Amino acid sequence: MTKELLEKKIGERSARIGVIGLGYVGLPLIVEFALKGFDCVGFEVDKAKVEDLNAGRSYIVDVSSEDVQKCIGSGKLSATTDFSLLGGCDVIVICVPTPLRKTKDPDMSYIISAGNEIKHYMRSGQMVILESTTYPGTTDEVLQPMFEEKGFAINKDFLLAFSPERVDPGNPQYQTHNIPKVVGGVSKDSTDVAALLYGQIVDQVHPVSSARVAEACKLWENTFRAINIGMANEMARLCNTLGIDTWEVVRAAATKPFGFMPFYPGPGIGGHCIPLDPHYLSWKARQHGFDSQFISLAEQINSGMPAYVVKLVSTALNDKKKAVNGSKVLILGVAYKKDIDDMRESPALSIIDLLRSRGAEVIYHDPFVPEVTFDHAYTIGAGEPLHNKDLTDELIADSDCVIICTEHSDVDYARVVELAGLIVDTRNALSEDVRNGGKAKIIRL
Repeated sequence: MTKELLEKKIGERSARIGVIGLGYVGLPLIVEFALKGFDCVGFEVDKAKVEDLNAGRSYIVDVSSEDVQKCIGSGKLSATTDFSLLGGCDVIVICVPTPLRKTKDPDMSYIISAGNEIKHYMRSGQMVILESTTYPGTTDEVLQPMFEEKGFAINKDFLLAFSPERVDPGNPQYQTHNIPKVVGGVSKDSTDVAALLYGQIVDQVHPVSSARVAEACKLWENTFRAINIGMANEMARLCNTLGIDTWEVVRAAATKPFGFMPFYPGPGIGGHCIPLDPHYLSWKARQHGFDSQFISLAEQINSGMPAYVVKLVSTALNDKKKAVNGSKVLILGVAYKKDIDDMRESPALSIIDLLRSRGAEVIYHDPFVPEVTFDHAYTIGAGEPLHNKDLTDELIADSDCVIICTEHSDVDYARVVELAGLIVDTRNALSEDVRNGGKAKIIRL
Protein backbone atom coordinates (compact mmCIF):
# COMPACT_ATOMS: atom_id res chain seq x y z
CA MET A 1 0.00 0.00 0.00
CA THR A 2 1.11 3.54 -0.74
CA LYS A 3 0.76 4.64 2.89
CA GLU A 4 3.10 2.02 4.31
CA LEU A 5 5.64 2.55 1.54
CA LEU A 6 5.79 6.30 2.03
CA GLU A 7 5.83 6.07 5.82
CA LYS A 8 8.86 3.81 5.61
CA LYS A 9 10.69 6.14 3.21
CA ILE A 10 9.88 9.23 5.27
CA GLY A 11 10.99 7.55 8.48
CA GLU A 12 14.28 6.57 6.87
CA ARG A 13 14.54 9.98 5.20
CA SER A 14 15.00 8.25 1.88
CA ALA A 15 11.87 9.86 0.39
CA ARG A 16 12.71 12.16 -2.50
CA ILE A 17 10.89 15.49 -2.19
CA GLY A 18 9.91 17.59 -5.20
CA VAL A 19 8.64 21.17 -4.86
CA ILE A 20 6.97 22.95 -7.77
CA GLY A 21 7.41 26.71 -7.48
CA LEU A 22 10.48 28.13 -5.73
CA GLY A 23 9.24 31.50 -4.56
CA TYR A 24 8.52 32.86 -1.07
CA VAL A 25 6.70 29.64 -0.14
CA GLY A 26 8.48 26.89 -2.03
CA LEU A 27 12.10 27.89 -1.48
CA PRO A 28 12.03 28.07 2.36
CA LEU A 29 10.14 24.77 2.39
CA ILE A 30 12.51 22.83 0.15
CA VAL A 31 15.58 24.19 1.94
CA GLU A 32 14.11 23.05 5.26
CA PHE A 33 13.62 19.52 3.89
CA ALA A 34 17.13 19.48 2.43
CA LEU A 35 18.68 20.67 5.69
CA LYS A 36 16.92 17.78 7.43
CA GLY A 37 18.60 15.28 5.12
CA PHE A 38 15.98 14.66 2.41
CA ASP A 39 16.98 14.52 -1.25
CA CYS A 40 15.11 17.42 -2.86
CA VAL A 41 14.43 18.65 -6.38
CA GLY A 42 12.97 22.09 -7.00
CA PHE A 43 10.97 22.68 -10.18
CA GLU A 44 10.78 26.15 -11.73
CA VAL A 45 9.82 27.69 -15.05
CA ASP A 46 12.07 30.67 -14.33
CA LYS A 47 15.53 29.70 -15.62
CA ALA A 48 17.20 32.58 -13.75
CA LYS A 49 15.99 31.23 -10.41
CA VAL A 50 17.22 27.75 -11.27
CA GLU A 51 20.64 29.12 -12.19
CA ASP A 52 20.83 31.17 -8.99
CA LEU A 53 19.94 28.23 -6.76
CA ASN A 54 22.28 25.76 -8.43
CA ALA A 55 25.04 28.37 -8.01
CA GLY A 56 24.20 28.65 -4.31
CA ARG A 57 22.54 32.07 -4.48
CA SER A 58 19.28 32.80 -2.65
CA TYR A 59 16.88 35.43 -3.97
CA ILE A 60 14.51 35.22 -0.98
CA VAL A 61 15.05 37.37 2.12
CA ASP A 62 14.07 34.54 4.50
CA VAL A 63 16.54 32.04 3.01
CA SER A 64 20.26 32.67 3.35
CA SER A 65 22.67 31.93 0.52
CA GLU A 66 24.74 30.05 3.10
CA ASP A 67 21.89 27.58 3.65
CA VAL A 68 21.39 27.17 -0.10
CA GLN A 69 25.11 26.57 -0.59
CA LYS A 70 25.09 23.99 2.20
CA CYS A 71 22.19 22.12 0.60
CA ILE A 72 23.66 22.29 -2.91
CA GLY A 73 27.11 21.28 -1.67
CA SER A 74 25.78 18.26 0.20
CA GLY A 75 23.92 17.09 -2.90
CA LYS A 76 20.59 17.29 -1.07
CA LEU A 77 19.16 20.06 -3.26
CA SER A 78 19.05 20.78 -6.96
CA ALA A 79 16.81 22.98 -9.10
CA THR A 80 15.59 22.27 -12.59
CA THR A 81 13.21 23.28 -15.36
CA ASP A 82 12.90 19.63 -16.42
CA PHE A 83 9.52 18.46 -15.13
CA SER A 84 10.14 14.89 -16.30
CA LEU A 85 12.09 14.46 -13.05
CA LEU A 86 8.76 14.55 -11.19
CA GLY A 87 8.48 10.83 -11.86
CA GLY A 88 11.43 10.20 -9.55
CA CYS A 89 9.91 12.04 -6.58
CA ASP A 90 8.06 10.26 -3.80
CA VAL A 91 6.35 13.42 -2.54
CA ILE A 92 5.47 16.42 -4.72
CA VAL A 93 4.49 19.72 -3.10
CA ILE A 94 2.77 22.40 -5.20
CA CYS A 95 3.72 25.96 -4.22
CA VAL A 96 2.61 27.98 -7.25
CA PRO A 97 0.91 31.41 -7.29
CA THR A 98 -2.86 31.71 -7.06
CA PRO A 99 -3.66 35.23 -8.31
CA LEU A 100 -7.02 36.76 -9.17
CA ARG A 101 -8.36 37.46 -12.61
CA LYS A 102 -9.38 41.02 -13.44
CA THR A 103 -12.92 39.98 -12.55
CA LYS A 104 -11.69 39.14 -9.00
CA ASP A 105 -12.36 35.45 -9.65
CA PRO A 106 -9.74 32.82 -8.79
CA ASP A 107 -7.09 32.16 -11.43
CA MET A 108 -6.47 28.42 -11.15
CA SER A 109 -4.23 28.19 -14.21
CA TYR A 110 -0.99 27.72 -12.25
CA ILE A 111 -2.43 24.92 -10.12
CA ILE A 112 -3.92 23.22 -13.17
CA SER A 113 -0.63 23.53 -15.05
CA ALA A 114 1.28 22.00 -12.14
CA GLY A 115 -1.34 19.25 -11.87
CA ASN A 116 -1.00 18.43 -15.55
CA GLU A 117 2.79 18.18 -15.26
CA ILE A 118 2.42 15.81 -12.31
CA LYS A 119 -0.24 13.76 -14.10
CA HIS A 120 1.98 13.38 -17.16
CA TYR A 121 4.87 11.88 -15.18
CA MET A 122 2.96 10.35 -12.29
CA ARG A 123 3.62 6.82 -11.10
CA SER A 124 2.03 4.64 -8.45
CA GLY A 125 3.24 5.20 -4.89
CA GLN A 126 3.49 9.00 -4.89
CA MET A 127 1.97 11.67 -2.67
CA VAL A 128 0.92 15.14 -3.85
CA ILE A 129 0.43 18.04 -1.44
CA LEU A 130 -1.04 21.39 -2.46
CA GLU A 131 0.16 24.42 -0.48
CA SER A 132 -1.06 27.20 -2.78
CA THR A 133 -3.90 29.17 -1.22
CA THR A 134 -7.20 28.40 -2.90
CA TYR A 135 -10.92 27.94 -2.36
CA PRO A 136 -12.33 25.00 -0.37
CA GLY A 137 -12.78 22.02 -2.66
CA THR A 138 -9.82 22.60 -5.00
CA THR A 139 -7.81 19.59 -3.83
CA ASP A 140 -10.59 17.03 -4.24
CA GLU A 141 -12.55 18.75 -7.03
CA VAL A 142 -9.67 19.76 -9.30
CA LEU A 143 -6.54 17.74 -8.55
CA GLN A 144 -8.00 14.39 -7.48
CA PRO A 145 -10.02 13.85 -10.69
CA MET A 146 -6.96 14.78 -12.79
CA PHE A 147 -4.93 11.97 -11.24
CA GLU A 148 -7.80 9.50 -11.27
CA GLU A 149 -8.21 10.09 -15.01
CA LYS A 150 -4.86 8.32 -15.37
CA GLY A 151 -6.40 5.24 -13.79
CA PHE A 152 -4.90 5.78 -10.34
CA ALA A 153 -6.96 5.23 -7.18
CA ILE A 154 -6.64 7.23 -3.97
CA ASN A 155 -4.88 5.31 -1.16
CA LYS A 156 -4.01 2.41 -3.44
CA ASP A 157 -1.91 4.32 -6.00
CA PHE A 158 -1.50 7.85 -4.65
CA LEU A 159 -2.16 10.09 -1.67
CA LEU A 160 -3.35 13.69 -1.85
CA ALA A 161 -3.49 16.45 0.78
CA PHE A 162 -3.66 20.18 1.35
CA SER A 163 -1.46 22.07 3.80
CA PRO A 164 -1.78 25.85 3.76
CA GLU A 165 1.39 27.91 3.61
CA ARG A 166 1.82 30.35 6.46
CA VAL A 167 4.80 32.36 5.27
CA ASP A 168 5.39 35.83 6.73
CA PRO A 169 8.24 37.31 4.65
CA GLY A 170 10.78 39.23 6.68
CA ASN A 171 9.59 37.91 10.04
CA PRO A 172 12.70 36.82 11.97
CA GLN A 173 10.69 35.21 14.78
CA TYR A 174 8.38 32.89 12.84
CA GLN A 175 9.80 30.82 10.01
CA THR A 176 9.03 27.43 8.49
CA HIS A 177 10.23 25.26 11.38
CA ASN A 178 8.32 27.01 14.20
CA ILE A 179 5.03 27.84 12.48
CA PRO A 180 2.39 25.15 13.22
CA LYS A 181 1.42 23.23 10.08
CA VAL A 182 -2.23 22.43 9.36
CA VAL A 183 -2.69 19.29 7.26
CA GLY A 184 -5.84 17.84 5.71
CA GLY A 185 -6.00 14.96 3.24
CA VAL A 186 -8.68 13.75 0.85
CA SER A 187 -8.39 10.46 2.77
CA LYS A 188 -7.23 9.48 6.25
CA ASP A 189 -4.16 7.79 4.80
CA SER A 190 -3.30 11.04 3.05
CA THR A 191 -3.67 13.06 6.23
CA ASP A 192 -1.55 10.62 8.24
CA VAL A 193 1.33 10.56 5.78
CA ALA A 194 1.31 14.32 5.18
CA ALA A 195 1.37 14.91 8.95
CA LEU A 196 4.28 12.49 9.31
CA LEU A 197 6.16 14.26 6.50
CA TYR A 198 5.78 17.78 7.88
CA GLY A 199 6.59 16.51 11.35
CA GLN A 200 10.14 15.99 10.10
CA ILE A 201 10.67 19.73 9.60
CA VAL A 202 8.21 21.65 11.81
CA ASP A 203 7.74 21.71 15.56
CA GLN A 204 3.96 21.22 15.52
CA VAL A 205 1.55 19.59 13.06
CA HIS A 206 -2.22 19.99 13.38
CA PRO A 207 -4.13 17.37 11.35
CA VAL A 208 -7.73 18.14 10.36
CA SER A 209 -10.49 15.93 9.02
CA SER A 210 -10.31 16.88 5.34
CA ALA A 211 -8.54 18.92 2.70
CA ARG A 212 -11.54 21.25 2.60
CA VAL A 213 -11.14 22.10 6.28
CA ALA A 214 -7.46 22.90 5.71
CA GLU A 215 -8.32 25.04 2.67
CA ALA A 216 -10.99 26.94 4.60
CA CYS A 217 -8.61 27.40 7.54
CA LYS A 218 -6.17 29.39 5.43
CA LEU A 219 -8.89 31.61 4.01
CA TRP A 220 -10.42 32.17 7.45
CA GLU A 221 -7.05 33.29 8.82
CA ASN A 222 -6.44 35.87 6.12
CA THR A 223 -10.04 37.03 5.83
CA PHE A 224 -9.96 37.68 9.59
CA ARG A 225 -6.95 39.93 9.04
CA ALA A 226 -8.42 41.69 6.00
CA ILE A 227 -11.68 42.48 7.81
CA ASN A 228 -9.95 43.76 10.93
CA ILE A 229 -7.52 45.86 8.90
CA GLY A 230 -10.54 47.28 7.09
CA MET A 231 -12.09 48.17 10.44
CA ALA A 232 -8.81 49.82 11.54
CA ASN A 233 -8.69 51.82 8.29
CA GLU A 234 -12.26 53.02 8.74
CA MET A 235 -11.58 53.95 12.35
CA ALA A 236 -8.51 55.92 11.24
CA ARG A 237 -10.62 57.92 8.80
CA LEU A 238 -13.21 58.52 11.49
CA CYS A 239 -10.59 59.60 14.01
CA ASN A 240 -9.11 62.01 11.49
CA THR A 241 -12.55 63.47 10.90
CA LEU A 242 -12.99 63.94 14.66
CA GLY A 243 -9.49 65.33 15.18
CA ILE A 244 -8.38 62.39 17.32
CA ASP A 245 -4.94 60.72 17.18
CA THR A 246 -5.65 57.29 15.66
CA TRP A 247 -2.45 55.69 16.93
CA GLU A 248 -2.96 56.90 20.49
CA VAL A 249 -6.42 55.35 20.44
CA VAL A 250 -5.02 51.99 19.26
CA ARG A 251 -2.31 52.03 21.91
CA ALA A 252 -4.85 52.75 24.60
CA ALA A 253 -7.23 50.01 23.41
CA ALA A 254 -4.36 47.51 23.25
CA THR A 255 -3.83 47.80 27.01
CA LYS A 256 -6.98 45.69 27.51
CA PRO A 257 -5.70 42.18 28.32
CA PHE A 258 -8.74 40.38 26.90
CA GLY A 259 -11.29 40.78 24.12
CA PHE A 260 -9.12 43.03 21.95
CA MET A 261 -6.39 42.44 19.37
CA PRO A 262 -4.69 45.51 17.88
CA PHE A 263 -4.82 45.99 14.11
CA TYR A 264 -3.31 49.05 12.49
CA PRO A 265 -4.38 51.28 9.61
CA GLY A 266 -2.26 51.89 6.56
CA PRO A 267 -2.28 53.03 2.93
CA GLY A 268 -3.95 49.78 1.82
CA ILE A 269 -3.11 46.10 2.00
CA GLY A 270 -0.53 44.23 -0.03
CA GLY A 271 1.27 40.94 -0.36
CA HIS A 272 0.39 37.57 -1.81
CA CYS A 273 -2.35 36.67 0.69
CA ILE A 274 -4.39 39.35 2.45
CA PRO A 275 -5.58 41.28 -0.65
CA LEU A 276 -6.42 38.08 -2.56
CA ASP A 277 -7.55 35.30 -0.23
CA PRO A 278 -10.89 36.81 0.86
CA HIS A 279 -11.90 36.91 -2.80
CA TYR A 280 -11.37 33.14 -3.03
CA LEU A 281 -13.73 32.67 -0.11
CA SER A 282 -16.37 35.11 -1.35
CA TRP A 283 -16.19 33.58 -4.86
CA LYS A 284 -16.86 30.12 -3.45
CA ALA A 285 -19.66 31.54 -1.32
CA ARG A 286 -21.33 33.03 -4.40
CA GLN A 287 -21.28 29.62 -6.07
CA HIS A 288 -23.55 28.47 -3.26
CA GLY A 289 -25.79 31.54 -3.25
CA PHE A 290 -24.24 33.08 -0.13
CA ASP A 291 -23.50 36.80 0.06
CA SER A 292 -20.37 37.42 2.18
CA GLN A 293 -21.09 41.02 3.15
CA PHE A 294 -18.29 41.53 5.68
CA ILE A 295 -15.68 40.47 3.13
CA SER A 296 -17.07 42.79 0.45
CA LEU A 297 -17.20 45.77 2.81
CA ALA A 298 -13.64 45.22 4.05
CA GLU A 299 -12.37 44.97 0.47
CA GLN A 300 -14.18 48.19 -0.40
CA ILE A 301 -12.59 50.05 2.52
CA ASN A 302 -9.09 48.64 2.07
CA SER A 303 -8.99 49.18 -1.69
CA GLY A 304 -10.09 52.79 -1.14
CA MET A 305 -7.16 53.67 1.11
CA PRO A 306 -4.71 54.68 -1.66
CA ALA A 307 -7.25 57.23 -2.91
CA TYR A 308 -7.73 58.45 0.67
CA VAL A 309 -3.96 58.94 1.04
CA VAL A 310 -3.88 60.93 -2.20
CA LYS A 311 -6.78 63.02 -0.86
CA LEU A 312 -4.75 63.79 2.28
CA VAL A 313 -1.82 64.82 0.08
CA SER A 314 -4.02 66.98 -2.13
CA THR A 315 -5.63 68.75 0.84
CA ALA A 316 -2.28 69.36 2.54
CA LEU A 317 -0.74 70.75 -0.65
CA ASN A 318 -3.80 72.93 -1.19
CA ASP A 319 -3.35 74.38 2.31
CA LYS A 320 0.11 75.44 1.15
CA LYS A 321 -1.42 76.98 -1.97
CA LYS A 322 -0.03 74.25 -4.22
CA ALA A 323 -1.74 71.90 -6.65
CA VAL A 324 -0.98 68.22 -7.03
CA ASN A 325 -0.42 68.94 -10.70
CA GLY A 326 3.23 69.92 -11.01
CA SER A 327 4.18 69.04 -7.42
CA LYS A 328 7.16 66.82 -6.69
CA VAL A 329 6.13 63.94 -4.42
CA LEU A 330 8.68 61.64 -2.78
CA ILE A 331 7.48 58.15 -1.79
CA LEU A 332 9.43 56.49 1.02
CA GLY A 333 9.04 52.72 0.70
CA VAL A 334 7.22 50.96 -2.13
CA ALA A 335 7.40 47.32 -0.98
CA TYR A 336 4.17 46.06 0.60
CA LYS A 337 5.79 45.69 4.05
CA LYS A 338 8.91 46.86 5.84
CA ASP A 339 12.41 45.52 5.19
CA ILE A 340 11.54 43.21 2.27
CA ASP A 341 11.58 43.57 -1.52
CA ASP A 342 8.14 42.11 -2.28
CA MET A 343 6.02 44.40 -4.47
CA ARG A 344 2.99 42.17 -4.89
CA GLU A 345 -0.24 44.16 -4.54
CA SER A 346 1.65 46.99 -2.81
CA PRO A 347 -0.66 49.97 -2.19
CA ALA A 348 2.27 52.26 -3.04
CA LEU A 349 1.77 51.33 -6.69
CA SER A 350 -1.76 52.65 -6.76
CA ILE A 351 -0.75 55.77 -4.82
CA ILE A 352 1.98 56.49 -7.36
CA ASP A 353 -0.39 55.84 -10.24
CA LEU A 354 -3.11 58.10 -8.81
CA LEU A 355 -0.64 60.91 -8.18
CA ARG A 356 0.84 60.68 -11.68
CA SER A 357 -2.64 60.66 -13.20
CA ARG A 358 -3.16 64.01 -11.46
CA GLY A 359 0.02 65.47 -12.89
CA ALA A 360 2.42 65.01 -9.98
CA GLU A 361 6.10 64.24 -10.51
CA VAL A 362 6.64 61.12 -8.40
CA ILE A 363 9.99 59.76 -7.24
CA TYR A 364 10.72 57.09 -4.68
CA HIS A 365 13.33 55.76 -2.30
CA ASP A 366 13.34 52.09 -1.35
CA PRO A 367 16.66 50.32 -0.79
CA PHE A 368 15.01 46.94 -1.38
CA VAL A 369 13.36 47.79 -4.73
CA PRO A 370 15.64 49.07 -7.51
CA GLU A 371 12.86 49.52 -10.07
CA VAL A 372 9.08 49.83 -10.18
CA THR A 373 7.20 48.98 -13.35
CA PHE A 374 3.54 49.64 -13.98
CA ASP A 375 0.89 47.69 -15.83
CA HIS A 376 -2.80 47.03 -15.60
CA ALA A 377 -2.29 43.99 -13.39
CA TYR A 378 -1.00 46.17 -10.57
CA THR A 379 -2.58 49.60 -10.87
CA ILE A 380 -5.43 51.55 -12.40
CA GLY A 381 -3.27 52.62 -15.32
CA ALA A 382 0.19 52.42 -16.78
CA GLY A 383 3.21 54.67 -16.93
CA GLU A 384 6.94 54.92 -17.26
CA PRO A 385 9.03 52.80 -14.91
CA LEU A 386 10.55 54.45 -11.84
CA HIS A 387 13.95 53.79 -10.32
CA ASN A 388 15.13 54.02 -6.75
CA LYS A 389 16.74 57.32 -5.80
CA ASP A 390 19.34 57.85 -3.11
CA LEU A 391 17.81 59.63 -0.13
CA THR A 392 19.94 62.76 -0.29
CA ASP A 393 19.31 65.99 1.58
CA GLU A 394 18.53 67.67 -1.73
CA LEU A 395 15.98 65.03 -2.69
CA ILE A 396 14.09 65.49 0.58
CA ALA A 397 14.28 69.28 0.65
CA ASP A 398 13.22 69.68 -2.99
CA SER A 399 10.07 67.56 -2.57
CA ASP A 400 6.75 69.32 -2.10
CA CYS A 401 5.44 66.32 -0.17
CA VAL A 402 6.95 63.16 1.31
CA ILE A 403 4.68 60.12 1.74
CA ILE A 404 5.81 57.33 4.04
CA CYS A 405 4.19 54.28 2.46
CA THR A 406 6.48 51.62 3.97
CA GLU A 407 8.45 52.17 7.16
CA HIS A 408 11.80 50.58 6.27
CA SER A 409 14.12 50.41 9.26
CA ASP A 410 17.20 52.00 7.73
CA VAL A 411 15.62 55.35 6.88
CA ASP A 412 16.75 58.32 9.02
CA TYR A 413 13.29 59.71 9.70
CA ALA A 414 14.66 62.47 11.94
CA ARG A 415 16.58 63.82 8.94
CA VAL A 416 13.46 63.58 6.78
CA VAL A 417 11.43 65.59 9.31
CA GLU A 418 14.21 68.16 9.59
CA LEU A 419 14.49 68.74 5.84
CA ALA A 420 10.96 68.16 4.45
CA GLY A 421 8.22 70.74 4.36
CA LEU A 422 5.25 68.35 4.29
CA ILE A 423 5.01 64.67 5.28
CA VAL A 424 2.07 62.27 5.07
CA ASP A 425 2.86 59.36 7.40
CA THR A 426 0.65 56.36 6.62
CA ARG A 427 2.52 53.92 8.90
CA ASN A 428 3.10 55.84 12.16
CA ALA A 429 6.80 55.68 11.34
CA LEU A 430 7.52 58.99 13.08
CA SER A 431 7.80 58.86 16.85
CA GLU A 432 6.62 61.82 18.90
CA ASP A 433 10.21 62.93 19.52
CA VAL A 434 10.97 62.78 15.80
CA ARG A 435 7.77 64.64 14.91
CA ASN A 436 8.68 67.43 17.28
CA GLY A 437 12.27 67.64 16.06
CA GLY A 438 11.78 69.31 12.69
CA LYS A 439 9.95 71.94 10.72
CA ALA A 440 7.80 69.67 8.59
CA LYS A 441 4.03 69.74 8.71
CA ILE A 442 3.04 66.15 9.40
CA ILE A 443 -0.24 64.50 8.42
CA ARG A 444 -0.91 61.06 9.94
CA LEU A 445 -3.57 58.45 9.32
